[in-house]
Amino acid sequence: MDITIYHNPACGTSRNALGLIRAAGIEPQVVEYLKTPPTRETIAALAEQCGVPLRALLREKGTPYAELGLSDESLTDAQLLDAIEAHPILLNRPIVVSPLGARLCRPSETVLDLLPQGDASAGSE
Repeated sequence: MDITIYHNPACGTSRNALGLIRAAGIEPQVVEYLKTPPTRETIAALAEQCGVPLRALLREKGTPYAELGLSDESLTDAQLLDAIEAHPILLNRPIVVSPLGARLCRPSETVLDLLPQGDASAGSE
């Protein structure tokens, strides 16, 4: 199964989600998004695939979210993408894409919904 995880190895939730994928016998494509930030187009596509507004993929804690005034609801998606492009840490994690869908996997167990049913039980042991 082809799975991609937008991962931050310093994040416990992201490490747990990656561990659940691997426990299901799947080696995902791991994108360390702080080292290799996704393009604006990819970020916008991820939000669309997840079925959420772009704003829902923003991380507040431990980021320049407040100092950049990103709580301002009048900001456009283009402005939010500008901020994420300048500060990739603003992208929340982990985001997982599989043939079964895409999701921001917080809590990490949410990733089980994106794994084949037979493998999901192996990941929850």
